[in-house]
Amino acid sequence: MKKLLKVALAAMMSVGLVACTGNGEGGDTDQISVGFVTDTGGINDKSFNQTSYKGIQDFYDEMGYTEAPKYIESKADADYVPNLSTFADEEADLIVAAGYKFDTAIQTMAETYPNQKMLVIDVNWLDADKYTNVMQVGFTEHEGSFLVGVVAALKAQELGEDTVGYITGGDSASMLRFYAGYQAGVWAVDPNMKVLFDNANSFDNIALGKTLAEKQFAECSVIFHAAGGVGNGVIEAAKEATLAGNQKWVIGVDSDQYEQGFYDDDKTQSVILTSMMKRVDTAAYDACKAVADGTFKGGIYTYSLANNGVGLPDENPNLSEEVLKTVEEYKQKVLDGEITVSDTPVTNADNPNTSFTGATSQE
Repeated sequence: MKKLLKVALAAMMSVGLVACTGNGEGGDTDQISVGFVTDTGGINDKSFNQTSYKGIQDFYDEMGYTEAPKYIESKADADYVPNLSTFADEEADLIVAAGYKFDTAIQTMAETYPNQKMLVIDVNWLDADKYTNVMQVGFTEHEGSFLVGVVAALKAQELGEDTVGYITGGDSASMLRFYAGYQAGVWAVDPNMKVLFDNANSFDNIALGKTLAEKQFAECSVIFHAAGGVGNGVIEAAKEATLAGNQKWVIGVDSDQYEQGFYDDDKTQSVILTSMMKRVDTAAYDACKAVADGTFKGGIYTYSLANNGVGLPDENPNLSEEVLKTVEEYKQKVLDGEITVSDTPVTNADNPNTSFTGATSQE
């Protein structure tokens, strides 16, 4: 399945990726050097950064490379250009930047180092004709979030509840697409269901994530987080509540966070209901492969529901076959054009069943 996904996405990107032999046993290709720069969430955020870096690691492993890919963690936005420049000065074959906050830094880098190949994830609005050395990757987060919204609503109905929650780490276009799709999925199941909203305005404040989750869990049992490292606090709140006898559920993001949600000693029970897979690892892998194959080409590329760039994990231990069947039916309606998922959130001015006003606030 993983190989098929990569092939499909590579074809979508119109990058003519051909077979390439690593420098492991029987290989004869020199190792390419890839430098990865995180956003402020850090390399071990168990979400966006970690998953992006894993895509590079997967490529290295597949090629049999003996040296691990390098990374630099950004502690503040001001670190982006210096960190990226470090790898450019080392003449890395590819630099990968994780997150929409890199948009200005990438433009600076592309102008300063016009021959430096770069991949920026979650940025797809720069002038592709001007920044020809940058591969820009975007995702249809609203499509994948639509599916987990369906899951959340179905679980709430099963529990006899009429409310679900959502916690974000910021108010960028991509973060708002997450929320828009989630709303749409919830309301596709029950148009009268209430959707709570909180913005942490951070991707690394774990304590705030826990606080916001505890507040929302007072009104609901299911929360979807799209907040990077802040989501670790959401998961922790769910674990504590569940261990105290009040079962709570979290929908993870970017990667399959099921194992992160284990709360029993035997590691057989998890508070992760499912996860909205955003294949940032595949995007990083594809860029590495393009560089190794000599087919790297700057431009704007999109990973969507149609090419498995977003969606649910292959395995969902906490979802019944009936729920999975329902989700698949909704997915097919989106793919067939019967349902068009909006990428703009609905405010409470248009629907009183959301706490989203259009402005974000930290509570």
